[in-house]
Amino acid sequence: MAQRKSTKGNNRDTQTNTHSNHASIKTSSHQGKRIAKATLLLVFSIFVSAGLLSFSGCFDYTTLTGLRQVTTTITKPPIITLHRFPRQCGVVQNQTQPVSEDGTNKNKPRSNHSRPSTCPSYFRWIYEDLRPWRETGVTREILQKASRKAHFRVIILDGKVYAKKYRRAIETRDTFTLWGIVQLLQWYPGRLPDLELLFDADDRPTVRSSDYRGQQHPAPPPVFRYCSNDASLDIVFPDWSFWGWTELNIKPWAKSLVAIEEGNKMTQWEDRVPYAYWRGNPNVARTRKDLLRCNVSDQEDWNTGLYINDWATEFKEGFKNSNLENQCTHRYKIYIEGWAWSVSEKYIMACDSMTLYVRPTYYDFLIRGMVPLQHYWPIRDHGKCRSLKHAVHWGNTHLDQARKIGEEGSRYIREEVNMEYVYDYMFHLMNEYAKLLKFKPEIPLGAKEITSDSMGCPAKGRWRDFLAESMVMSPSEVSPCEMPLPYSSLELKEVLERKANLTRQVELWEDQYYQAKTIGRNGSGYVLKYLQMKYVYDYMFHILQSYGKLMKMNVEVPEGAKEVCPETMACPVKGGRMRQYMDDSLILSPSNKGSCETPPPFEDDELKKFLEKKKSVEKEVEKWTNEYWEEQNKSLQH
Repeated sequence: MAQRKSTKGNNRDTQTNTHSNHASIKTSSHQGKRIAKATLLLVFSIFVSAGLLSFSGCFDYTTLTGLRQVTTTITKPPIITLHRFPRQCGVVQNQTQPVSEDGTNKNKPRSNHSRPSTCPSYFRWIYEDLRPWRETGVTREILQKASRKAHFRVIILDGKVYAKKYRRAIETRDTFTLWGIVQLLQWYPGRLPDLELLFDADDRPTVRSSDYRGQQHPAPPPVFRYCSNDASLDIVFPDWSFWGWTELNIKPWAKSLVAIEEGNKMTQWEDRVPYAYWRGNPNVARTRKDLLRCNVSDQEDWNTGLYINDWATEFKEGFKNSNLENQCTHRYKIYIEGWAWSVSEKYIMACDSMTLYVRPTYYDFLIRGMVPLQHYWPIRDHGKCRSLKHAVHWGNTHLDQARKIGEEGSRYIREEVNMEYVYDYMFHLMNEYAKLLKFKPEIPLGAKEITSDSMGCPAKGRWRDFLAESMVMSPSEVSPCEMPLPYSSLELKEVLERKANLTRQVELWEDQYYQAKTIGRNGSGYVLKYLQMKYVYDYMFHILQSYGKLMKMNVEVPEGAKEVCPETMACPVKGGRMRQYMDDSLILSPSNKGSCETPPPFEDDELKKFLEKKKSVEKEVEKWTNEYWEEQNKSLQH
């Protein structure tokens, strides 16, 4: 800043001197004019050379002009200098950026001035994830213990990002996660305090809460990762795919979201296939292999269409069958975990299809803000085939409600998990984490500064394309959303109980559905077995025989009565449906077997118990019916 002031001051002095010496300049010699021209030419050449070097990534134009950005940690209210991110080393050159109708870049995080000032509800889980260190804070000693579990260390110091890698991560997870952090600091420059954190880029959480219970145990190591579960204390952070997954040709989230929105328009919801769709790799987890049993077969139709994705074949064929925007063709889409949580979650939920969410073991940062029957339909992990069949049946018989659940889930993904809020979540998580540090962050031996240029310039092919497409080109025009207050213990309990109750309600509907089907099958079996015409004639025989035994008089043929037989009844009928039915039901020969034996009559007490049981069951069914419609009305009102 001092350099800027000096430059401005020199400019003002130059203008004053120029004005006061105007007359002498007019009378200067011809030789002075030549010197002035040469000087002007030299300055012009320097600027042209600097511009070319800047364009090639070998020179920083801002250094020449004295406007090199120096970022320091500052307290509120922050003073943010408007950054300019030049297209250095061609990282973002020749990139076709999709443009919306209003002419804006669709890949840039949208700075919506009218967005709600308060962050989405799932941000409240940041406090819960950091709760284990609320009392003790994070000391240097505790952090060092976490390094055994980490793939890399991130240091933010004076507005710059440094990284130290400990071991190789799967594919390019570490690269794109670090890239995301660098972009965060370009989106909100000068806003994050100094901090150090450790990141584990594997799938499953490793910090077990059972190892750190009780006052005799030390605070757990703070490890950032992509997911956690109820038995772990890992700190959840947005996954690498928000900036692209090069190995599977999954584009950065901002671009994928635009493509999926366009894909949604290709097939209207009511015209979509009325089945549940899933495509993926079943070999990563037993639960996925179990899912394949739910595919349509000659023996059973589970209302599903399940497809195996062979990524090796997809790679060879240019991923032609894996375009996310082409997979919004079914009314229902299945989400199921893999080895841990699955990256596929957000892409599945963005399709406007009702997401059939198989009960998870793990959670990422965004799912905790979602509610069953509002954003998705819960599916049992055990007995998932029956659960899926019921879900599709329910959706196809409650079309408006199913469509609403699908659309609300997609709205949540589009509006509350767009890149703007992803950066806000990262910002608030890292900011709250930094408040817990009990030591001064420092750059360890072996750490290197990372920038957009240092990461983007060496990149090649698809890797380079995705970095360019997800690069933040200018700072946000608005501040981060405001963090909501933490959950009170009562509020948190109510949130968890509400989700559990809604899930149990769906399971109750499912049980009732299959109970009704069982009753239906039993009823059909009863009719097919015991209402055969043989038993109808046997019943007629026994009731008439028993009635005859009660007669206390001689049987006589009254005046006017006529004998009836097949001939006297059928012969006068000439054609038509009546004659056809008579012919079809005509007994052509006597039975060669006797009638069935009549069971003994009910005892008085036995009959009473039988009737009471029937009445009790009828009342239970009436209760279920009332509860069902009450819950239906509640869900619709919600």
